[in-house]
Amino acid sequence: MATIDVYNLSGAKAGTLELADEVFGAVNEDLLWEAIRHYRAGARAGTHATKARWQVSGSGKKLWKQKGTGRARIGSIRSPLWRHGGTVHGPQPRSYDYAFPRKKLLGALRSALAARFADGKLTVVKAFDVKEPKTKLFREALDKLKVEGTTLLVDMASSENRNLDLSSRNIDGLELVRANEVHPYHLMRYTHVIFAQPALEKLQDALKKSASRRQHETEPGENEAKKKPARRARKAKAKTEVA
Repeated sequence: MATIDVYNLSGAKAGTLELADEVFGAVNEDLLWEAIRHYRAGARAGTHATKARWQVSGSGKKLWKQKGTGRARIGSIRSPLWRHGGTVHGPQPRSYDYAFPRKKLLGALRSALAARFADGKLTVVKAFDVKEPKTKLFREALDKLKVEGTTLLVDMASSENRNLDLSSRNIDGLELVRANEVHPYHLMRYTHVIFAQPALEKLQDALKKSASRRQHETEPGENEAKKKPARRARKAKAKTEVA
């Protein structure tokens, strides 16, 4: 079982935390890509639109008579064949979101955590004890933790840390999310990830339980496969006895 050092905001080591192999053991890149693709698809506005023939402004009067002019037949200035006319089968407002299984999302979250830990870009702090809402002081704390580049802060969902919100919101390239809102997209988007120890422990426990449930669900199928040859043998024996 791997361990990670826990620091305080002064940059001093405050202990260690054991990491579960079920969560930080392996990285599934394909599953991670699927989760990020799903997140970005759901974030698309989908507000693109073109005007059809009936929506374009312009007179509906026939421009010239049908025959006798030597010109092509035309019924309306709003025809798609004409400049400023309507668009045929153009894009319309729609949602790009689609269903994504929760088990796959949790698996991708485990892979994202494992990837950040393997890259050495995961830091754990004892707690975000920000004494006063000062951006300068919090920036100094990040420097003491040797954090460079864009940064993601993950705190407990139940904590009302107003000082942390005010101190971090003006720092460019930094985002604060709660542990129950963190997504694989967040973990992979930023260069460095800083977890509060309670938030990481709670998230790890939840992901560990989901991994154990998934493993438990696959076991009956394996046992069932082992029982099939025995069933066939019993059926064959019953047929011979009847005969």
